[in-house]
Amino acid sequence: MNRRNFMGFGVLAMATLPAVLSAFDSIDFRKTKPDTWTAKTVDDAIKALYGDIKPEESGVTVKAPKVASNGGAVPVTVKSDIAAKTVAVFQNMNPESAVAVFNVPEDGIIDYFFKLKLKATDENGGNGVITAIVEGADGKFYKGKVALQVAKGGCEG
Repeated sequence: MNRRNFMGFGVLAMATLPAVLSAFDSIDFRKTKPDTWTAKTVDDAIKALYGDIKPEESGVTVKAPKVASNGGAVPVTVKSDIAAKTVAVFQNMNPESAVAVFNVPEDGIIDYFFKLKLKATDENGGNGVITAIVEGADGKFYKGKVALQVAKGGCEG
């Protein structure tokens, strides 16, 4: 292939990319569900995002360290084999509970890794909890969660 043909294909690909990306039916949850992002409890944030749901406690795995020594960068993994529309992540340690909502494309793989900034948990042994809700393509909701402690000195100090 000569250079001109190669450049022509590159321009064609750049021109069609916005049309392909818009086909994923992405929703801006910060605009459409603003109360989700100001909710102070996990239950209130879930209700603001999805309504009054009763998720099954199965099919979703959430992993984080049992004790996070650095609250400034707590590693979290969310996995599921469920065919899904969205994945939402919540926590009960910071003032606002909602963390993120991911739109899942058709046949998308739910194997997400990210780091959260979390406040230290209660010194009296209280645990924090990270919760993930998967909105299935079947219209059902599924939940996974993990308890952890965040040591002082990370996010707060």
